[in-house]
Amino acid sequence: MCLAVPSKIIEINDTVAKVDVDGVIRETSIMLLDDAKIGDYVIVHAGFAISKVDEKAALTTLQDMRDIMAAEAQQVNGLNDHL
Repeated sequence: MCLAVPSKIIEINDTVAKVDVDGVIRETSIMLLDDAKIGDYVIVHAGFAISKVDEKAALTTLQDMRDIMAAEAQQVNGLNDHL
């Protein structure tokens, strides 16, 4: 399964941008976007920025993803405590 993750553009070099997701820096193609700029939040899927998203929505989505991962980790740890 692939997830489309909101990412913040921190650097642009021609059609390739460096994006940051919670401190993880990756390169992604911005060929599909006409007006991407540093500071924009984009949805990245399979190595391509496929759309821009406003900052509030991006930050909310990222926090929701963190909360889900924390809940899953807590559930796994709870199961391990019973083994």
